[in-house]
Amino acid sequence: MRTLLSALAATTLLAGAAQATAIYPLDRATILVSSPFDFKIELDAVHPEAEIAVTVNGKPYAETFGAKADYVAEEKGKDDAVLGSALILRDLALAEPGSYTVEVRAGDETRTVTWEVYATPAAPKAKNIIFFVGDGLSVAHRTAARIMSKGMTEGKADGRLAMDDLDHMAFIGTSSTHSVATDSANTMSAYMTGHKSRVNALGVYADRTPATQDDPKVETIAEALRRTTGKSIGVVSTAEIEDATPAAVVAHTRKRGEKADIVGMFHDIRPEVMLGGGSAYFLKSDIPGSKRKDDSDYVAMFREAGYTLATNAAELDAARGSDAERLLGLFHTGNMDTKLDRSFLHQGTVGKFPNQPGLVEMTEAALDQLSKNEEGFFLMVEGASIDKMSHPMDWDRAVIDTIEFDQAIASARAFAETHPDTLIVVTGDHTHGVSVIGTIDDDKPGDEMREKVGTYDAAGFPNYTDADGDGYPDRIDVSRRLAIFSSNFPDHYETWRPKMDGPFEPSVQNEKGEYVANEAYKDIPGAVLRVGNLPKSADTAVHAVDDVVLQATGPGAEEFKGYMEQSDVYRVLVDAFALGAPRN
Repeated sequence: MRTLLSALAATTLLAGAAQATAIYPLDRATILVSSPFDFKIELDAVHPEAEIAVTVNGKPYAETFGAKADYVAEEKGKDDAVLGSALILRDLALAEPGSYTVEVRAGDETRTVTWEVYATPAAPKAKNIIFFVGDGLSVAHRTAARIMSKGMTEGKADGRLAMDDLDHMAFIGTSSTHSVATDSANTMSAYMTGHKSRVNALGVYADRTPATQDDPKVETIAEALRRTTGKSIGVVSTAEIEDATPAAVVAHTRKRGEKADIVGMFHDIRPEVMLGGGSAYFLKSDIPGSKRKDDSDYVAMFREAGYTLATNAAELDAARGSDAERLLGLFHTGNMDTKLDRSFLHQGTVGKFPNQPGLVEMTEAALDQLSKNEEGFFLMVEGASIDKMSHPMDWDRAVIDTIEFDQAIASARAFAETHPDTLIVVTGDHTHGVSVIGTIDDDKPGDEMREKVGTYDAAGFPNYTDADGDGYPDRIDVSRRLAIFSSNFPDHYETWRPKMDGPFEPSVQNEKGEYVANEAYKDIPGAVLRVGNLPKSADTAVHAVDDVVLQATGPGAEEFKGYMEQSDVYRVLVDAFALGAPRN
């Protein structure tokens, strides 16, 4: 009884001590040895500097960190509201691996966090890493891509995807520091820095101040490579190159939408290869199509830095055969069109941008360029429209882009056959609430489309064909199609049919600012109004919290196993390159 009362008393004392708002990096952070990061303490009240005591493993923090933090007596928030005092130490790096317990006391405020600072093997395992991200890639996308691309007979797939045979696997948790659900910025940033953060944040811990680029920074993999190696860096995406996923390779901002500034961050790092969309943020403001608000001409600036510019597939092909030192490909002012639109339906903005290269061509061009470097390379490849088409529940476009993503993986695997010192990683940044539940059979009698959905034994098999052997179904509007649905959605008209006339726009905003079903689809035969299960502020389906699947092959891939956090993946990457090994 006495022991129980003592424990209760201790608990009461602890409960009575106020907690400091935050210490960054957060508790349980894992930090690469000698990797620069910003250290920050946020206190809930204003405290004189002399009242703030900070220790690391029981010693005054300056002894361990080798420097004293800047003291901010009154840190200001929105409308200049005083938030409390703060301490900030920029570009801290810890040279010794081990456990670091940081304790803060200021008046009745206390906070303790523990970090693990880790080293890597002395010798690298891999010369090259190719990191594939299917944005929003869920198990259902893979299943649908395999069935559409390869077919199925008597319950067995008639072929395998390139990603199916990568020989190491892990389940990856995707949640952010502030929410179980997350976005592409935080998730990809965790992969590329080893630190989890908040929704919309890239390469920083999101702090409490309104400014978006003063938050505590952590080192990105591109910066680590520049700091420790002579390796080349490549970034390939079918999105805007400054969109969240590709931006995470280089960027530091808590607001992923600061795309004009992110272009400047790319210019600071200067990856040897940058291929994708998003030219609108490279063009100075007086050029038609520009989305910049200044006169910075980043196309000219990248050219001055030695980049060969390609704006279409023909120019990219020409650059592949040249002696270009660096390659910048900007093939669209915004996000590139989907594979379904580019190659088959010619919808979307293909009329305005008629000669966009595909993800396979961009990946192969990047590999050609980057492999010129005898020291090796890091290449990130994103299949962006898996996500961008899953949001509006345009499943055929999402699945066709999954097939294209897989064909890019096949190209990388072919490269690795002649370059066995290459680690290939394939994963998603987050999932969608999407499932394949059967088929939709137009030949079933009646006009009510929901009655044409076949489940269980009534599903049978879809009748896609691939007569030309290109890996894509000859048609998506076959009579018996995969039935793919989302678990979450805004109000919309379910048509049960492929969207042949352009990407799906499920809902539109009304005069109240609410999103309601888009009546453009109302009169399609068999269309059914589905009342949403999301708030009326949502215009599309949203991300799911489900784990993503990661698969890998090559030197270092054996470290991927079981359940891992996205921040753990970074550690495998830097281990493979030995980025935390002692340097001469």
